Amino acid sequence: HAVNPSLIAKLPYDTVRDFAAISLVVSQPNILAVHPAVAAKSVKELVALAKAKPDTLNFASGGNGSSPHLSGELFKIVAGIRITHVPYKGSGPGVTDLLGGHVQLMFAGPLALEQHIKNGRLRALAVADKRRSAVLPDVPTMSEAGSPGVETGTWYGMLAPARTPPPVVAYVQRAVARILQAPELKARILNQGVDIVAGSPDAFEKFIIAEVAKWSRVVKT
Repeated sequence: HAVNPSLIAKLPYDTVRDFAAISLVVSQPNILAVHPAVAAKSVKELVALAKAKPDTLNFASGGNGSSPHLSGELFKIVAGIRITHVPYKGSGPGVTDLLGGHVQLMFAGPLALEQHIKNGRLRALAVADKRRSAVLPDVPTMSEAGSPGVETGTWYGMLAPARTPPPVVAYVQRAVARILQAPELKARILNQGVDIVAGSPDAFEKFIIAEVAKWSRVVKT
């Protein structure tokens, strides 16, 4: 939703104007992971390696324009490095080739990487979020690791058609916030490595506007 305005020349709708934001529901940060054969134990060491050997490191993604792809591009811009994008038909095949050492690094969600990190088949360098991940609490954030500004992931929210009456929007938002606190649902969501947000309509609209602007700069670059 936030990158389509940059990736697609003529959308039949306006991402902000044609929708009424209800609530950002959950978000899932990406994890930066490398194959154990990569001689970098931290983000700073990875950046130094990439600068010493430009265009020799490859990063996988789930396809052009996907969250892992744009995360890698944002990392390249912030760190000032040259690494090569290798798109796959989905994140699953990308993770498979990362495990095999055919590519050296990847940004992906905790669900795709967690078990491989915990069993030592991959090395997690950082979480691309303001906060550490509950499922990988020992992994630093990108800011803690020396690359502030690399905050990426997948988020899910609720939108309604533009001009939906504000009382209706407020009613649905309150219902969503209440449901997300149901113990069984909350536990299932958190076990997926996802953070519950359930914010206000105004906060969600501001978030979307900021996301559109952020990814527009990355795509243009």
